[in-house]
Amino acid sequence: MSNPPRLPVDPIAEARRHWEAHGWADAAEGMAAVTSLMRAQQIMLARVEEVLRPSGLTFARYELLALLLFTRQGSLPMKKISARLQVHPTSVTNGVDRLEAAGLVRRVPHPSDGRATLVEITDAGRATVGAATAALNDRVFRRPGLPDDQLGTLIAVLTDLRRDAGDFG
Repeated sequence: MSNPPRLPVDPIAEARRHWEAHGWADAAEGMAAVTSLMRAQQIMLARVEEVLRPSGLTFARYELLALLLFTRQGSLPMKKISARLQVHPTSVTNGVDRLEAAGLVRRVPHPSDGRATLVEITDAGRATVGAATAALNDRVFRRPGLPDDQLGTLIAVLTDLRRDAGDFG
């Protein structure tokens, strides 16, 4: 994966120094934490998207396919997809439209609820998400950029942040 040129100083540490110099020392650590987290998200998303690009998937569409793959029947109602992925229904509709156009999912009538539509993964969708998962595991997830002994700590910290934000009960 290509990396941008390294900067001579950490811009977030420099911003923190300026925050403190401008009289915002009480917020400097929080600013550095939030900004670091947002930068880390950009780094991870760039890595993931580089791996997914050959499959024609975005991370959002990959997540949708993986969710369907993990279900017993290979299908879910649109409303459940939205809830489980924690995204707006419009985003689900957009993702399903694109995946359907690519032949990776199809919409089918719900067998017991005439008002609902199921999204069902196709054989091509299973193959695509399988290949994409293998590539992500190999190139990103097995080596996310931190030593193994720090991953558990990171997961715990981010879990606490997500729980505090109301992400889950």
